[in-house]
Amino acid sequence: MSAFEKGGLWRNWVGNQSCVPLYKGAPASEAELAEMIARAHAQGLNIRCAGSGHSFTPIVATGGLLLTLAGMTGIRTIDTERQRVTVSAGTRISEVGRALKAAGLSLVNQGDIDTQAVAGALCTGTHGTGARLSNMASQIVAMRLVQPDGAILTVDERDMGMLHASRVAVGTLGVISEITLQAMPAYNLHERLWRDDFETCMERYDELAATHRHFGFFWCPVPESRHLYCLPDTAAVSSTNKTADVCEMKVMDITEAPPTEGAFERIAYSSDIYPIEYVPNFHELEYAVPAEHGKDALRDVRELMLTKHTNCIYPIEFRFTAGDPAWMSPFHQQDSVTLSVSGGPGIDYWDYLRDVDAILRRYNSRPHWGKMHFLDAEDVTALYPKAEDFRALRRQMDPGGVFLNDHLRALFG
Repeated sequence: MSAFEKGGLWRNWVGNQSCVPLYKGAPASEAELAEMIARAHAQGLNIRCAGSGHSFTPIVATGGLLLTLAGMTGIRTIDTERQRVTVSAGTRISEVGRALKAAGLSLVNQGDIDTQAVAGALCTGTHGTGARLSNMASQIVAMRLVQPDGAILTVDERDMGMLHASRVAVGTLGVISEITLQAMPAYNLHERLWRDDFETCMERYDELAATHRHFGFFWCPVPESRHLYCLPDTAAVSSTNKTADVCEMKVMDITEAPPTEGAFERIAYSSDIYPIEYVPNFHELEYAVPAEHGKDALRDVRELMLTKHTNCIYPIEFRFTAGDPAWMSPFHQQDSVTLSVSGGPGIDYWDYLRDVDAILRRYNSRPHWGKMHFLDAEDVTALYPKAEDFRALRRQMDPGGVFLNDHLRALFG
């Protein structure tokens, strides 16, 4: 029988969330995971699972059993004919990329951090950018979920309703032990970076989103903003002499050209191009805004930062994501732009974030579940057409709320 360890302090990546669970568990296999969950359930313990700790919200917090799947990693199978890869839930996104490259495949899309555990990243709604590309969870074609009694539930394309419910469930339908992803033939990306002033970006916005596979940018209110996210100095390829109120632009497109490296332009394998190197010096809020309101929402938040919250200088990150059918996805049946803002550790940024929240609410925006937000149960019901169906399913699968904590109970209980 796998033993629990005595719990101790757990902190997330950036240090803004912590908990002290009664026990910790580090299973090395699905069988051990199932055994731990069944035993904890029998003891009346709440159970949560920590991935790589990149969420800014208290979705991991528990006073019961905190699981880590860091010992459950690796590629299970790669089906080159169907272009699918099955991985253990604790596998990092970067490891998936390396394995797919060796097999002549690529992920369809990914976000700008690749050190996240696959299960944690996908079940919170993590995405990249691309007006015609959905979030990463839309690539899930099957998964295995450990239920409160330790039983293993296989979810796949034989029941599309269940698959859509499970793709972005924030760990409330069970603990994911294994995921199968739909990949595609390997591809290189041609990345180009430059700087535009804000109005030039707005003039080119629609064209760039329509003509490039990936388009996104960081709006920087002051010169120092760029340094906070370790963004390169693109002055040499800038269309403006301004260094404040500027957009650090990026486009990426599939190419058959061979790899090459330049200061503001490079070609490389897909998973070598996507990631950005961040340091944990920010606490982030991110909402998915309906695409038709993207420019207006951005202008409103920009005005807020330039006039009322002038000490809030972290860049706005702006990306595009196509709608998908997952019930609790931020992009459920809704093409969106994502607008993210950040506060600095140790700074009282709550008034700023609440003002941003108030702006984005006017556009019926939905949060990334792993990033700070101010939604309650009433908001979830109003914003997600399948919210009540999801809650009913969650109660059916976990009637005792074993996989909930206070934060999640307030949203999905």
